[in-house]
Amino acid sequence: MAMTPEGRVKAKCKEYLQSIGAWFYMPVSNGMGRHGIPDIICCIDGRFVGVECKAPGKKSTVSALQEREIAGIKAANGVAVVVDDVSQLMEVLKNGKQG
Repeated sequence: MAMTPEGRVKAKCKEYLQSIGAWFYMPVSNGMGRHGIPDIICCIDGRFVGVECKAPGKKSTVSALQEREIAGIKAANGVAVVVDDVSQLMEVLKNGKQG
């Protein structure tokens, strides 16, 4: 089965996270859990990081529920980022800035 553009971004992010020794989890979206949770939940060097992946060029298509969860993570001093390319995740983790 062919991978979607968003799926390719997720795969690259997972590959990068594995390469730096991060712990990560991808919650299953089946309608039974909390809506809007980022695609990838990580712990990197003791930091909580939520990564919402989008297809290239679709970075600004965050839903209201996703915005709510991202804001909650940031309010709790976690890192939350929306990416449409793995280089954006790399930059956020390198500089410690929110994306």
